[in-house]
Amino acid sequence: MALKKQKSAEAVATPVLGVRIRAAEPADLPGVMAMDQRITGVAKASYWQWALAHYAGGTADRTFLIAEAPDGALAGFIIGEVRAWEFGAPPVGWVFAIQVDQTLRLGGVGTQLFDTLLARFRAAGVDRVRTLVDRRDHLILSFFRSQGMTAGPSLQLDLELDHEPGSAGVPPASGESPAFARHERARGPRSQGSQS
Repeated sequence: MALKKQKSAEAVATPVLGVRIRAAEPADLPGVMAMDQRITGVAKASYWQWALAHYAGGTADRTFLIAEAPDGALAGFIIGEVRAWEFGAPPVGWVFAIQVDQTLRLGGVGTQLFDTLLARFRAAGVDRVRTLVDRRDHLILSFFRSQGMTAGPSLQLDLELDHEPGSAGVPPASGESPAFARHERARGPRSQGSQS
């Protein structure tokens, strides 16, 4: 199956002309960190230092791309990787991060970044792209849907780890298994005399 992209015709905007897509370089780090902090409200310096070291200029299966505006300013970035996932699944392309300067959104910068990443994935021989998004993040969901992405076959499951008796690493007081203790906590308090 060929890697294909079907775009939505919902959003029409003026394209940002002259944007150049290139590989990330160490000099891009301050701009990437500042843009991410402006957009997310969270400073993540150590994460971005790691991401640049891990994805920029690395192997062919790791990509960190920069969208550079005609004046040289950072217009956006995208990070992706080709890797096999669990259970013997074939390698696929994964999108880990994408950001576009808020003043340049709906101008095609994100699409240019995404298309360039897809070209890298195709060159690596994969035929599928995946990403994980917060279901409450309507902006990024809308972007990925406009690029032709749809819900995939997997469902993410989460378990918040705590440090109460019966949780991972802390034996339950009654000697029951940690799984049983989690089950009982999830059920909540029961009234006296209730049967289960």
